[in-house]
Amino acid sequence: MRITRRQFVTSYTAALAVTGLRKHRLRDSPSSSPSRVIIDTDPGVDDALALLLAMRSPELKIEGVTAVAGNVPLELTLPNALRMIEIAGRTDIPVAPGASGPLVRRLVTATYAHGENGLGGAVFPEPQTKPVAQPAAEFMRDRLRKYPGEVTLITIGPLTNIASAFNMDHELPHLARGLMMMGGSLSGGNITPAAEFNVYVDPEAARVVFQSGIPITMVGLDVTRRTTLTEEHVRTLAAAENPVSQAAAKIARNALQHAREQGFLVGPNMHDSLAVATFIDPSLVACKDYYIDVETAGELTAGETLGYSPNAGDLRRTPEKEKEAASKLTIRGSAPTLASTRTSPVIRDQYAPNAQVAFGVDSRRFFDLLIARLSGHG
Repeated sequence: MRITRRQFVTSYTAALAVTGLRKHRLRDSPSSSPSRVIIDTDPGVDDALALLLAMRSPELKIEGVTAVAGNVPLELTLPNALRMIEIAGRTDIPVAPGASGPLVRRLVTATYAHGENGLGGAVFPEPQTKPVAQPAAEFMRDRLRKYPGEVTLITIGPLTNIASAFNMDHELPHLARGLMMMGGSLSGGNITPAAEFNVYVDPEAARVVFQSGIPITMVGLDVTRRTTLTEEHVRTLAAAENPVSQAAAKIARNALQHAREQGFLVGPNMHDSLAVATFIDPSLVACKDYYIDVETAGELTAGETLGYSPNAGDLRRTPEKEKEAASKLTIRGSAPTLASTRTSPVIRDQYAPNAQVAFGVDSRRFFDLLIARLSGHG
């Protein structure tokens, strides 16, 4: 579903009234029943391994997989998602086709990182499973309304499908249990110095989601840069004789080779797998509360995620004055031009956190979980 810029602005303006962070638990205790999730994805090397991880994790009840254009076009991400469910023997999971492009922009892909087929050049048979006829946004709406308060959205691609669903039904953010996203960064980007790829591809969609009121956990480059795939990981996967581990090893081996051919000194990072693993085991990361907004107008910075912390602290103030100042924090826009009669604009005169942002990660435990599950030993 694509919308005009005017429709986006209207929807975004209406959403600005929502500022509070609705506190939530990512998952219940390990002994509870599996958590219902929908995985929105653009496979993608790390997406493919993340999907396999999710399907090998009994903690998750996967209500569906929705494909979106991102790392490669939709005509590749959709069959790649179908391939993964077949490899995992999980053809019971419905796969829905999503957006073929961003809300108001032209699609930018990442074939330079994922290869022309999205899987680092690893070739698998054409999938025999067919996607459901229902578009991704409608599929999400129906599942969220069927299980209010129970479904978490795990998003590991551009947020176009999520924003489209929220624009279609403004109650959905409050019907979802939460949103676990791989995307964004408070420490610089990976496609521009400012922007992380998933948010860069569709910054307008990301802004809709961050302003929607849905509880968000942002697993961005601040932590995913510390999850580099190695040859040792590939050897461990290859040594396990099951379809999932063999497929994961094939994709990972090709991804490492593709990275070397592109001149990278180290292997790819497992960005998306970390987001899935964090939902499975929240103790893998440490989080802080932030108010996150997304730059959509910058010529050089579109897609940048900006973090405002009401608890940042100011050594020049006493604790009492710091607490008082935190309640009055504002978000200020760029300095006005000479042609403007306004003073430097205050975009928001107050704000509250709208996301929990991961800033620390136990990389060793993450890979222990990922490789064990994909190998069939965990």
